[in-house]
Amino acid sequence: MPGVMKFGITGISGGVTSYPEALASVARAAEMAGFDTLWGGEHHVLSTSSTRFPPTSRYLNPVVALTYAAAFTRTIRLGTGVLLLPQHSPLILAKELASLDVLSGGRLIVGVGVGWSEEEYRALGVPYAERGARADEYLAAMRAIWSEGTPSFAGRYVSFQDVVAYPHPVQQPFPPIVVGGSAAPVLRRAVEQANGWYGFALDLADTAALLAQLREAAARYSRPASLGELEISVAPRVPLDKDTVVRFAELGVYRLILMPPRDKDAAALEQWVKTMGETLVGQG
Repeated sequence: MPGVMKFGITGISGGVTSYPEALASVARAAEMAGFDTLWGGEHHVLSTSSTRFPPTSRYLNPVVALTYAAAFTRTIRLGTGVLLLPQHSPLILAKELASLDVLSGGRLIVGVGVGWSEEEYRALGVPYAERGARADEYLAAMRAIWSEGTPSFAGRYVSFQDVVAYPHPVQQPFPPIVVGGSAAPVLRRAVEQANGWYGFALDLADTAALLAQLREAAARYSRPASLGELEISVAPRVPLDKDTVVRFAELGVYRLILMPPRDKDAAALEQWVKTMGETLVGQG
């Protein structure tokens, strides 16, 4: 039998909530409404030829945005959904994420992906073709610096020894790691290295198909027992009612991460959060 569905809100680092007053009010409203998580994704730069969204779209750095949200909340968890991991220096990112976990009292969820825009990678000087290999290596390096007393790591893209980085995250040996995306290497990465998987903008059929692929990956690749069961989070691209929530739960979805409407101002968005809390979250 499916368990009680959890609910999150994504997009917290962009759009209306890229303004401080709106970010604070929506974060507080989400916590009061019973949402379990806030999620913020990232784009360091946007291509002027982007067709997915306007290149002038506002995106805060998600670690900064979630740290700001942490100051206005007490219990809601804070997820990077998702960081474009290969575009970062892994040790600098590890320090930033550990700082967020410490300042939030251990509420961080580390969501990572590899992205889709070759133009962004080119602007940042990171080879697009290496993004998957870098993601695997960077995750391993961050786990080492977060949890080992005398960490060391030797890889193709990052190597270190005789260094430490304190404070470690509150959550030990490391905060929960969630891998986002749908490509075969991503599903393998989720099985081998992550506590959870995040599917973005999916309907029920998409979700069923990808969960079947995840089960196939789980049969093919080794999963450390320490990671436990893979938690499934989905940002649905279909309208939600109670019946649809039940259908997602029956597929094995642990958390539904709602995408706020883009056309609302701060007050309307806060009211949307409260309404969703009353109609969905409270019934989950």
